[in-house]
Amino acid sequence: MNSEKKLSHIDSQGNPQMVNISEKKATHRKAHAQSLMYLPKEILDLLQNNEIYTKKGAVFQTAVIAGVMGAKKTSELIPFCHPLGLDDCQINITINELKQVVIDCRVELTAKTGVEMEALTGVTIAALTVYDMCKALSQDIQILSSQLMEKTGGKKDFKRE
Repeated sequence: MNSEKKLSHIDSQGNPQMVNISEKKATHRKAHAQSLMYLPKEILDLLQNNEIYTKKGAVFQTAVIAGVMGAKKTSELIPFCHPLGLDDCQINITINELKQVVIDCRVELTAKTGVEMEALTGVTIAALTVYDMCKALSQDIQILSSQLMEKTGGKKDFKRE
């Protein structure tokens, strides 16, 4: 590992720790994460007006709600994440030209720490919700990826090409 880089959640004795952000300055921060999913044809054939309806209800609408709830509860799920009051959390679900489900989560706030984990949690919980609501129709559902696409604010910005 590069000697200039160190894991901020590990103390000098190698023990896990929460990062102390008390001295950091609050800045405006944004993050965008994305998940891609494969749904088999028998499920995609149920798509009507950008929504899939099952006996459990409207799949994408439910996934949006679950994703926002997940983003808001990130600090309860990931041990060293600071509790954050998000200023905004938007989940958008579409089907791309490859017939993949694309889940985007965009979050923002003004705080002393970033919101990447909230965006990643939001898309992952939304993807798991789509899986759960459609699994009775097929076991051939795949969550292909969940990744950070962009973040701004804090020490440095990041944008995936």
